[in-house]
Amino acid sequence: MFDKICLILSIIGSLNWGLVGLFQFDLVAWAFGGSDAIISRIIYTIIALAGIWCISLLFGRGRHVDVD
Repeated sequence: MFDKICLILSIIGSLNWGLVGLFQFDLVAWAFGGSDAIISRIIYTIIALAGIWCISLLFGRGRHVDVD
């Protein structure tokens, strides 16, 4: 379950970066009061930690994520 949550957060983070790259629109900053707001910084940090965890999924042997 934890792996799925991390994957979902990583997808959200990548979509946010796509919006920044394509449209110069930061959805997290917009939704939570700017990129300097403490809640935005917490969300950025949680998404970054989820991305770091997903590295272990990439290189984990014999582990897989069930999407069912």
